[in-house]
Amino acid sequence: MGYTRTALLMAVMTGLFMGLGYLLGGTGGSLIALVIAAGMNVLTWWNSDKMVLRMHNARPVGPGQAAGLHRMVAELAQNAGLPMPAVYVIDEDQPNAFATGRSPDNAAVAVTTGLMRTLNEQELAGVIAHELAHIRNRDTAIMTVTATFAGAISMLANFALFFGGRREEGPGIVATIAMMILAPMAAALVQMAISRTREYAADKAGAEICGNPLWLASALNRIQQGAARIDNDAAERNPATAHMFIINPLHAHKRDNLFATHPATANRIAALRQMAGAGAVRPRTIAQPWGQPAKRSGPWG
Repeated sequence: MGYTRTALLMAVMTGLFMGLGYLLGGTGGSLIALVIAAGMNVLTWWNSDKMVLRMHNARPVGPGQAAGLHRMVAELAQNAGLPMPAVYVIDEDQPNAFATGRSPDNAAVAVTTGLMRTLNEQELAGVIAHELAHIRNRDTAIMTVTATFAGAISMLANFALFFGGRREEGPGIVATIAMMILAPMAAALVQMAISRTREYAADKAGAEICGNPLWLASALNRIQQGAARIDNDAAERNPATAHMFIINPLHAHKRDNLFATHPATANRIAALRQMAGAGAVRPRTIAQPWGQPAKRSGPWG
């Protein structure tokens, strides 16, 4: 997912933005939307990572606050050939994690407190390795920009519903409602296509980074169980960011699985177990213990 693909995504999102602008204000509204979209392209490219972290109330932590977690991220980043990313913690009971940033030099890894309580050391390492794989594959830029734009398009679509159909020269209420539905749907389809493909790639690369596919397979199983029963209110308020998480955080509102942003967890686990069975990953030696293995009392803080 390089810069060319990112530029194409921005063009698609800009087109949707302009279409909704036309519904709101005709040709003038379309031009205004173009100017706003151009500004958003620049803003999201440089600041969307901070926006997403803020949406989920992520707080930065240093080595003094989470020594075990920092040590783990540092060693796995070295395994991946990456600079040390910023480390964030989200005070959220649902076990989950995501990575963000426009490039490996401006990247961040965010994990929830629920994740650190739920997983043991090896499982957490598998999750961190997965997120570092997203950074190395440069998925984070396009995923973060997509999240920001999809949220903006949904918001503008709601404005179009209430104001677009009232213009005499406009396309009318039927076309306005159709655009209101189709524009967010198109954004969701872009998110779905990106995330489903990139999750498998990040699982494979993450297994190679941490040295054991079964660590990540076990983690995915635990996270799926937790995400299915524990609400993530911040994610529910910002569903456009759902595709960034390692497991879909949305369930409270029973969103349609047709537009699920993640592949089936069972299929991901099966692929990782197949990797382990085939001996496709060379085990890595851990330089030093990260924390207290196999304890779920949260030794990472």
